[in-house]
Amino acid sequence: MEARATALTSSRRISIQTPSLHGSIALLGGRIDDLTLAKYHETTDPESAEIILLSPAGSPNPYWAEFGWVPTDPTIRVPGPDTLWSPQSGTVLTPEQPVVLTWDNGDGLRFIRTFTIDENYMFSVAQRVENYGTRPVALHPFSLLARTGTPHTEGMYILHEGPLGVFNRTLSETKYDDLKKDGVSRHESEGGWAGITDKYWLTALIPPAKEQTTARFVHQRIDNTDRYQVDYMGGARTIAPGASLDADFRLFAGAKQVGMLDSYGEKYDIDRFDLAIDFGWFYFLTKPFFYLLQMLHSALGNMGLAILALTVILKLAMYPLANKSYVSMSKMKKLQPAVQALQARFGEDKMRLQQEMMILYKKEKVSPLSGCLPVLVQIPVFFALYKVLFVTIEMRHAPFYGWIHDLSAQDPTNIFTLFGLIPWAPPSFLHLGLWPLIMGITMYFQQKLNPQPPDPVQAKVLSFLPILFTFLLANFSSGLVIYWAWNNALSIAQQWMIMRRLGVKP
Repeated sequence: MEARATALTSSRRISIQTPSLHGSIALLGGRIDDLTLAKYHETTDPESAEIILLSPAGSPNPYWAEFGWVPTDPTIRVPGPDTLWSPQSGTVLTPEQPVVLTWDNGDGLRFIRTFTIDENYMFSVAQRVENYGTRPVALHPFSLLARTGTPHTEGMYILHEGPLGVFNRTLSETKYDDLKKDGVSRHESEGGWAGITDKYWLTALIPPAKEQTTARFVHQRIDNTDRYQVDYMGGARTIAPGASLDADFRLFAGAKQVGMLDSYGEKYDIDRFDLAIDFGWFYFLTKPFFYLLQMLHSALGNMGLAILALTVILKLAMYPLANKSYVSMSKMKKLQPAVQALQARFGEDKMRLQQEMMILYKKEKVSPLSGCLPVLVQIPVFFALYKVLFVTIEMRHAPFYGWIHDLSAQDPTNIFTLFGLIPWAPPSFLHLGLWPLIMGITMYFQQKLNPQPPDPVQAKVLSFLPILFTFLLANFSSGLVIYWAWNNALSIAQQWMIMRRLGVKP
């Protein structure tokens, strides 16, 4: 933090003050390179530091937005990183007050840059060039995002973090590692947007909706450090003597709130802006699930309760399929004694055993596959809900009850420290909270209600899965673990009732 504070003093600045953002614009270079998110903090403590989004050169992880012009004639002087802009109007950038900066190249061109911002996270950057010289000048407008250093990522296959954009109505995502190998990725497009996303935060450049531009994702090694850049360049435009030229870009820099991205997309005609949130292949399910979760959150006042309620709603919606699956599995379990008898009789003759089992299933009108197919249909639904809980910022720092103060963080308890009674720090693989333990127990009992596989080796492998998943999910966010445990509990209750109805001993 001290290095960042020192870097901020290297240039005179124009302050940014909005209900959602704090920061400043450097007069040296005219960059937006200092932003913190006023409504989001590092921890659940509201007095903790605000999330840092952008930082200036000289800070530990420089990350900034820059705008300007590229001349077709390299001898023409245009503003760059070392240009000192002069404030013409506005001393603080607020939603009510824009800021205007000017610079004169001393050779017939006057550059004017106007910054405006709304109460949330959208900047508008209007650039004007006035030609008071005696010869025409051709310039390309550009905008860029530059990020130095590879940021820490979740490393999850279901979440994209890194450069992304929508070009010609198609989403393009590039991982940091892939960009390191490829170097440059180029996209020609009309409108669209491009930026860099983290799990919860986004910076995005937005050109005019009807303008043809060239976007690039770029990786470079500078001073043995990775630098990632997303940039746009428009076509060359000629300014005649006595004329002026305008070019506008927008910059989104803030939290990826679904409703806000939808609103901006509609207001500014930003093509598929909501895809900045990684809703995945089941987009047609995940986004409706999100809005339903939001409605339940508003009604119940707690995101954890909303997760439980949404799981119940989905269980009810999928009841017919689940019922068919559980009925089939219950019938299979009822046949377990007969199957075991066949195994004892024909255990050495695998082919004969399979034939006899098929005869038994046909006689009892039971199909082993009938229990699997309904489950396969349900998988996209529950994966979509899992995705919603994982990627949306509304889960971040949302409390539940008891010891869960942040549904997006792992369960803070640990049975290996007797929930804090033993003062030692076990390795991460021995972090096992109470909610993951509850989830593992529910998974164990659900498995016990299912028919055992005829293969003893396969049965032993399956019996180990509850233990494996308990430790695997211990590192997941507590909201996901609570959902999984609650879903298991509802499944156990449903399957128990079906087995009792069919006369099968649970």
